Amino acid sequence: MVPKKIIIVGAGMVGMSVAYQLKNRFPDINITILEKEKSVGMHSSGRNSGVLHAGIYYKPGTLKAKVCVDGAKRLKKFCELNNISVYNCGKVIVPQSENLDSQLDVLFKRGKSNGAQVELITKKQLFDRAPDSESSSERAIWSPNTSVVNPKEVISCLKNNLEEKNVKFIFGCKIYKIIDSERKIFFKNYISDSKIYSEFLKYDYFFNCAGLQTDSVAHLMGVGKEFKILPFKGIYWDLIDNSPLRINTNIYPVPDLNVPFLGVHATPSPSGKVSFGPTAIPALGKENYKLFEAIEPLMSIDFFKELVFQFALNKNGFRKYAFEQAFLGIKPLFLDSAKKIIPNLRSDYLIPSKKVGIRAQLFDKRTRRLVDDFLIEKTDNSLHVLNCISPAFTASFSLADLIIAKTNTFDI
Repeated sequence: MVPKKIIIVGAGMVGMSVAYQLKNRFPDINITILEKEKSVGMHSSGRNSGVLHAGIYYKPGTLKAKVCVDGAKRLKKFCELNNISVYNCGKVIVPQSENLDSQLDVLFKRGKSNGAQVELITKKQLFDRAPDSESSSERAIWSPNTSVVNPKEVISCLKNNLEEKNVKFIFGCKIYKIIDSERKIFFKNYISDSKIYSEFLKYDYFFNCAGLQTDSVAHLMGVGKEFKILPFKGIYWDLIDNSPLRINTNIYPVPDLNVPFLGVHATPSPSGKVSFGPTAIPALGKENYKLFEAIEPLMSIDFFKELVFQFALNKNGFRKYAFEQAFLGIKPLFLDSAKKIIPNLRSDYLIPSKKVGIRAQLFDKRTRRLVDDFLIEKTDNSLHVLNCISPAFTASFSLADLIIAKTNTFDI
């Protein structure tokens, strides 16, 4: 029997996609989405670059590899059906140094194995597609199916669609207790500045898709206590409107495949704006978007102790990350990194972007490693999406199917 009362925590892209897929299959199901903010997609979902990834980077057989290609196709179709602009601009991946040329072969094989359309191209073909880019070898990768959308448009449209299907949203909620044996979830509802209501809801099944807060919610149920979220801040810079640079496709560096970050890249948007970023610098809190905003002292101390340990032992090539990415919040260092793939970029071409994101990166305390793949754990009555990093936005519809299937409760 299909559970009738569903609670989903988190009104980001993944949480709403789970609701969307459930409603499409079971129209009569009762779904309530709890969100601690005043609206949908206030964190990672609404603050990402909007790139719909083609499925090149991920190790074959991983969850990311299984859902990225199909997820991108389905999200594009959703956008087309709802008149949301999709910029089908493609992407080039270029080596920043000659010794990275062999990594193109690794990425090419991964892309092919994952079902992505991917090509190895010459330097001349690269310049035809991205005249202001640079390859330190004679080759690059071309991904024709990489696209860009405005993530806020997608999220807003999805919310409207769900409301039409009678999905209920409750905003301003902070969950403080879950009794899974009684299938009860308790939360404080911040209705206004002067009134706070403590409430509870009963559920037949519960999905934890809380993004940056997923570990905290899971720990209330004793799930995933060996994991914690480490926040990495993604800062962007925008290209000025009168720049002489011609950037009409995504331009990415060859990434360090030992860490789950793709490096600084250039992204054009459906509006015509071009952004550079994001960084992957340690944040002082899960919502530390501004310098002195939402700092979490205890978490920060714990985080930086781990960074020092990783650097000292050089675990998983961590020093390379530290030297190349950890300090890119400093503009001259950011510019130096970006110039490796776009040599004619100048400091006066860049202005600070209003967009700042926080990556909800899961860390395994047992192995002291950053978790690279999606990670999902469950109880009899609940499921927790513990690691929901890129390409979660791209893959959201297919990832939602995978999440629902893993419950072993819903017949899809």
